[in-house]
Amino acid sequence: MPGLGVPGQAVSRRAQRAWIARTLLGEFGGVMRRSQLIERGVTRSEIRSEMRAGRWEASGVHTVTLAGTVPSERGRLWRAVWEGGSGAVLDGAAALCAHGMTGFTLRSIDVAVPLSTTTWPGAEGVAVRRARIDPFPTGIPRNRPELATIRAAQLARSDREAALIVCLVLQQRLVSPERLAQTWASIARSARSAFIDGLLTDATDGARALSELDFARLCRRHDVPPPVRQVVRELPSGRVYLDAAWDCGLVVEIDGGHHAFTLAWMDDAFRQNEIVIGGEVVLRIPAIGLRLGPDRFMDQVRRAHQALTDNPSPTRCGERGHR
Repeated sequence: MPGLGVPGQAVSRRAQRAWIARTLLGEFGGVMRRSQLIERGVTRSEIRSEMRAGRWEASGVHTVTLAGTVPSERGRLWRAVWEGGSGAVLDGAAALCAHGMTGFTLRSIDVAVPLSTTTWPGAEGVAVRRARIDPFPTGIPRNRPELATIRAAQLARSDREAALIVCLVLQQRLVSPERLAQTWASIARSARSAFIDGLLTDATDGARALSELDFARLCRRHDVPPPVRQVVRELPSGRVYLDAAWDCGLVVEIDGGHHAFTLAWMDDAFRQNEIVIGGEVVLRIPAIGLRLGPDRFMDQVRRAHQALTDNPSPTRCGERGHR
């Protein structure tokens, strides 16, 4: 009978749609775009048919998923871009995660669209903003890591979160300190401008980031006498400069972000050991930590200075002058 071939054809078409869906879902982390389905021969009516049958479901205007499944993080990032509208790219921490940043949990996904574009509401859990775009040439549409880092620091929920993101990016070498500084210099106006400026300086320049005036002010605020800065010591390895020292035998070394992702810590450890062998007490303070939580670290400086002053030791006091 002529009509007997129709059910077979329907089954064949459904099997073909299932194969297309599996391919797209695997490629895009559990999501597929309506336009991709149509490009591969699935009609709009067939998409609606799969949804009515409960096999597929809409996850926004442009995105389709298998019913009852949860996309991976990669899938959620693709969905955010598709639902963001024309020219959308991942921005901020979401872009950094797409670049490979680990150690950070996304609570929402930031998407940027060109300044000339009308913004869409986006999808649930997605924030769409008109902003400067500098797209990475391959992979999921996203801003380059240097711009994404600046944007993530601007959009962070707190100064502490902003500092965490910058540290992760530099530690994981997603962008060089020089590129980050160049990008920051090109931005005319910024939320958190003063904090980000200090944060990036801390992360790239280390102890030089904290001026003598800044540290002296912190010391006065916490009832600590001002130290001598950039004190010279002659060690077996040669001449070194200590960040801050007191006659009572206390030394404070301020570590910049570069200590965390280079071999500088080996030289620092050797230097600290030599200073301790010489009878002094060394406190190490991360520059970013001093900016985020100065009271905690300066309380340690105050207590150490008080203890050494109350209990002077001949090996600590009077045997060395600051040069």
